[in-house]
Parts: sequence; C-alpha cells; structure tokens
Amino acid sequence: MKIDFFTEIGQSHGLQYPRDFKNMRTDVAWAVALNAYVYDFSPSIGEAFKTDLGIIIVPKNNPKKAIDFYAEHKFRCKKWSVMQEGPNNLWQDWDVPTQIEYIQLLHDVDFVFCHNESDKLYYNGLLNVTKSFVLRSLFISDAIPQNLKIIQHKRNGTVINGNWVSWYAAQDSFFIAQEFEEQVYAPSMGRKQEYEDYLEDICYFPYMDWSNWMSQLNKMKYGVNLMRTFAAGTFSLNCAILGIPCIGWNYMDTQGICFPELTCDVGNMQEARRIAKHLKTNRLFYDHVSSYAQKMAYAEFGEETFLKNFTDFWAFNVH
Repeated sequence: MKIDFFTEIGQSHGLQYPRDFKNMRTDVAWAVALNAYVYDFSPSIGEAFKTDLGIIIVPKNNPKKAIDFYAEHKFRCKKWSVMQEGPNNLWQDWDVPTQIEYIQLLHDVDFVFCHNESDKLYYNGLLNVTKSFVLRSLFISDAIPQNLKIIQHKRNGTVINGNWVSWYAAQDSFFIAQEFEEQVYAPSMGRKQEYEDYLEDICYFPYMDWSNWMSQLNKMKYGVNLMRTFAAGTFSLNCAILGIPCIGWNYMDTQGICFPELTCDVGNMQEARRIAKHLKTNRLFYDHVSSYAQKMAYAEFGEETFLKNFTDFWAFNVH
C-alpha cells in the first residue's frame, strides 16, 4: 500500500521525513509511520505521484489551494481522504463559495479522517453518510530527546496550552493554573498578541520545534489545557508522554484517554478548579494520574497501535 500526503509543508517533488526529525508534530508523525511522501499543492507537480491513498490536509488560511489541486489531480490516486485540520467547524469561517466547494470535496472523497470520536459523529451527520474515521494523534519515539531524565520530584512550574486568544482560550487555563501556586509558563504560538508579554504572571517560551518543546515541557510539574478549539490534542498527549498531569476538556480523545480523572465537561471551570486543588494536595493522586497517563500514551498513541488501527481500517474499508 502506497500513501501520499498533500499539505502546505510538503514539496512539489515529494518529501520523506526521517524518523528523528526535530519537529515531529502530529502530521509529520503520520507520514513517517505510514512511510509516506509529503507533497505540496504545486500546480507543477506533473507526473510525480500515483498512489493507493492520497490524504489531503486542507490549509486553514488558503483552502482553495487544496480544493483546486484535488480537482486537477484526483485521477492519480485510487482512494482519497481529507484529514481534519483544526476544529471541525473551521470551514464555516471561509467565504461562502469556498464553504460550498469544501463540502463538495468532503462528499467526493472516499474517506474523511478526523481527530476525535466526537468529530466522527459530526462529519457522519454533516455528510449524512458513514465515511469518517478517527486518525489518532501519534508520536514517534525516535524523535523524543534521549536526555529526558528529570526526576519528577524535581519538576516545578505549571504550563498552559497557548496564548490569550479564543483559539487557545489560555485565559481559562491561566486562572485554573494559579491554583497550583507555581510559576506559570506558556508557549508562544502564531496567534500570540502584542501585549501578552506584559502579563507579569506568565513566562512565555520562545517558539521552538517539537524536540526542544518536549525538553522544556519535561521540566514542568503540572499542565492545564482548557482549549476549546478541539483538534489533535497534542498538548495533552505531550504531557501524558512525559507523565505530567494535565487538566482538560472531555471533547479531546488524547485528554480523556490519558487523563480520565483530570477531564471535565466542556466549560465546567468549577470542576477544573476542584481537580486542581485535589491534584496539588494529594501526592498519591498525582503519582497515580502521572503513571497512568504515561502508560496510556504509549499504549494508545504509540506507533504500533496506530499502524494496527490503520491496517484494520484499510482491510475493512478497501476491497
């Protein structure tokens, strides 16, 4: 089975990432695990590819690029799928003609891959046909820095999931994080606002690749991920890989599977605060959720499980 990805991070002649690639974010990890090439949406791609399954990751800010590419090249793949990018309702912010073309694209492809079980229900209902399947977040262990040896009792600080915009809802995470009475840290993402650096109670990390992020994250004691842009859930997964207890919402599979006892109904800030207080004061509870999360991360989101699930999907749905 030959698989190719089509995304903004690809190249016109195809790109195959090494297993120890420093910026092993989820979309790269999928391609590595599936031994796939990653192409861009260049109109000059020519005869470069012909494959069993083409997976399109539609760009957030330029969806027409992917829609037009598919229309021109759809004969080159035996099967096509669109992979969810961002929250499942992201497409509703595009202009109306593009929204219509996107829905037509979803109807035309063979499969729709999505992040969470809740997303699968959304797409199957939206399209009125059962054609969506969960392609879980994934980490490639080769890309994890080998020097992550910090003993848990030496960890300190609370890390929140992003910046002070509705996309990350880091405001909510920040106010819950204060329960831990530790220095609060946050990554600098593309939507960071001008005045965030004036927030004296938050220490912002500079933008960094995945490998360096994991090294920095490994120093943290607590995580809070009250992000309502439900997508791949990699923040919660990264915390779980390192055994860092992370509080989050129940729409993300990475959160619910790895941290069931730290997971709240969406918007229930009162419950999130209660959990934070319990996590801070009960060391046995902390150690329990830490070890359980790490076990579930490797069992459910590691490469072996991912490949088994994908092989089962292919065998059952492609004849």
